Amino acid sequence: MAYDVGVDSEVGRLRTVMLHRPGAELKRLTPRNNDRLLFDGIPWVAHAQEEHDAFAQALRDRDVEVLYLTELLTQTLHDPDARRVAIDTTLAGRGGLDLGDALRRYLEDLLEDATPEELTGHLTAGIRNDEIRTSLPGSLVTTMMPADWFVIDPLPNLLFTRDSSVWLADRVAVTSLAMPARRRETQLTDLIYRFHPRFAHAQRVHGHGLEHVEGGDVLLLAPGVVAVGVGERTTPAGAERLARHLFEDGLAHSVLVVPIAQERATMHLDTVATMVDTDKILMYPNVADTLTAYTLTETDRADDGALRLSVTEPEPFLVAAAKAMRIDTLHHLDTGLDPVTAEREQWDDGNNTLALAPRLAVAYERNDGTNARLEEAGIEVIRIAGSELGSGRGGPRCMSCPILRDSLA
Repeated sequence: MAYDVGVDSEVGRLRTVMLHRPGAELKRLTPRNNDRLLFDGIPWVAHAQEEHDAFAQALRDRDVEVLYLTELLTQTLHDPDARRVAIDTTLAGRGGLDLGDALRRYLEDLLEDATPEELTGHLTAGIRNDEIRTSLPGSLVTTMMPADWFVIDPLPNLLFTRDSSVWLADRVAVTSLAMPARRRETQLTDLIYRFHPRFAHAQRVHGHGLEHVEGGDVLLLAPGVVAVGVGERTTPAGAERLARHLFEDGLAHSVLVVPIAQERATMHLDTVATMVDTDKILMYPNVADTLTAYTLTETDRADDGALRLSVTEPEPFLVAAAKAMRIDTLHHLDTGLDPVTAEREQWDDGNNTLALAPRLAVAYERNDGTNARLEEAGIEVIRIAGSELGSGRGGPRCMSCPILRDSLA
């Protein structure tokens, strides 16, 4: 059975989305590892699951098909070839402490003998030393390693499915995540797109072995117009590589490369700006007047077929975006009603909205000022709770990977 896929904007009516319901991997967070695993706190997992279930139901109530990453992964792992790739990439990417031959052989056997459901659990929630050390006598590695250290790390950031893949028209870009704690996420996402029958005909661009690009930095401003933030996570080389893929495959005519501050509060472009209508963008006011963009376009091909790019001098982002989108003005709505509120609500993911259609967006309920500004501008806001979900610094857009939207072209 063939399934429709494709996304050419941020605001076309959302039809299918991939989420990850928080699970055992969040229970692995402690005050000693949460910083390394990129969480600002220790979430109350049961409550985070309740919040996420309400988020998913809000999408279903608007006729959005919700797919879950772990369910897709488990189905994928019924394929023997997918299992072998999953095991090989997980152990090859272990990094840090040398596993040692005995431990590596034990883990290979453990993962090989696991059911698809168990293997999904090992790959996402990780394996702690005290869960295996008694089964592996004579291993110096497990003997000397602290009991609560992980031989395979958990992946609590799987919650943010936006980052590991992004659909660009009918192609999917499997991204390359910058932070060591997240790199295995794209390996699992790649596995799903490579082996799951639902995506058998999906064509891919980019890849987790290439220069760093994260999905939170990629905004589809309009059909053929893509903005890519460059900052803490996405590199200039990653943005250029992605732009070349888009031009070579005819997926874009303009790519706007947008420098953003390299700091936690602005880790991705979608932490400071998200589209809420075909000509309206929600922006953090502290950057609205200073954000700039370099516009990349294809000029011609060299004699050897290599693509040549034109790169403009930087100009104000809103100006460059309107030109590329071929509209008079890209209207911006400010986060919050005053500077203090704006800063608080930007930190609380006030800019990180998920559009379900033009003038219809999901947002965290706690950002009262931002939500009020949206409604004043004619945007319907679906409010969801996020007190626990937001502890990893991400809002509704971060937690969702649109797979199918109605086209605006």
